[in-house]
Amino acid sequence: MSTSPYGGRLANGLGLAVEPRPGAGLVSVALTVAAGGDADPAGLHGTAHLVEHLMFPRAAASDGPDGGHVARVEGAGGVCNAETHRDHTVFHTAVPAGMLTEVLEWEARRLLTFAPTESVLRTETSVIAEEIRGAAAAGGVWEAALAALHPGSRDSFGTAAELAGATAADVDAFFRRHYRPDAMVLSVVGEVDPDRAAASVDRFFAGLPTAPAPAPTPASAPAPARTAAPATIRTAPLPSPVSGAALGHPLPDPVLDRSGYLAHVVLAEILGRTRLPRLNRRDPRIVSARVTCGYHGQWLGGAAPDLLLAQFATAPGAGPRAAADGWREVLTELAERPADPAEHRRALNALLLACHRRADSLTARSVSLGRTALLFPTAPGPDALPGDLARVTPAEVSAAARALLSGPSSVTELTAPTAPTAPTGIGENR
Repeated sequence: MSTSPYGGRLANGLGLAVEPRPGAGLVSVALTVAAGGDADPAGLHGTAHLVEHLMFPRAAASDGPDGGHVARVEGAGGVCNAETHRDHTVFHTAVPAGMLTEVLEWEARRLLTFAPTESVLRTETSVIAEEIRGAAAAGGVWEAALAALHPGSRDSFGTAAELAGATAADVDAFFRRHYRPDAMVLSVVGEVDPDRAAASVDRFFAGLPTAPAPAPTPASAPAPARTAAPATIRTAPLPSPVSGAALGHPLPDPVLDRSGYLAHVVLAEILGRTRLPRLNRRDPRIVSARVTCGYHGQWLGGAAPDLLLAQFATAPGAGPRAAADGWREVLTELAERPADPAEHRRALNALLLACHRRADSLTARSVSLGRTALLFPTAPGPDALPGDLARVTPAEVSAAARALLSGPSSVTELTAPTAPTAPTGIGENR
């Protein structure tokens, strides 16, 4: 097994990261796979999400009295879950430290025995259809901005109509193509002996079959130099509990321009912490405003493309123009005059606290190790992040604000339901 600061790789290519936490009493295991919504086959949007669901096999007679995967984990006093992102899927499990060997065996078992039936497939596509409806009801704002600014990118949920036609052969082909050892990282954090953990991983996962890597996507032609004013792309309006607008901006590539990406993270924190509340107090058209950075608010939660998204609730009759005006106003303030040291330091402190909270959570740490190894292999590990954030300067944050003002953006109008008409009393019983 080759070694690195965070682990190594099995002979079959499976990445391994082990981080001991003596005295923790618990252990978290995360399996990160380099396939998400962007890997969905044409006409089968949501396949990655469906495979995630099917990786939690339900109890069968052959499982014995301990039931299926979830029942085993919960029966051991643990918890497990998974998340499908645009560019990866992660499965995470936390159990008492003494159960690590069993959990590693269970994790390998569900990879080795993946064979969904048509009946299970139909059950899970129905479950996902409900999740998709719930996401649509919530607005789908992030996905709308992503589709506008990065055509061809896929959200992680899927399309119910396309999934309705998925077959067991379709999902098996996706699984065999993408759930390869060389496209996965297993990360273990907690009260664990690294040598014993590595031996168990080698024992249970060495037999994972390999498959040919997907053919590389042909590189696109370089974008032509922009000579006109940057585009403002308007998307279709979306329903929302309150009227307003959402404004999206592409973020720098977190691998190719890490410092630029982190400057936008700090910019979002300053805007959300002080500048947008100040705008809300002085502009009666703005009811509330918030800004998030990264995949659904998770900065460094995915590789490029990624977004910064501002969402405004506006007063009746104000419309998207009020949101756009207010947003440009706060960006222009920071673009023309950097934040003072105290404001900048408060934002950094909040972000550094978020880093430490991630590190303190065994689950968050195991997910972060796997994500870093898989999506950002040339970047420094998670422990470098606090130092990198602390080096972001007010001048770099101002430059980030100027980049948002001069670059492309998306605008999505958010429309609240019309209030029902009051009854006239005609035909009522008195």
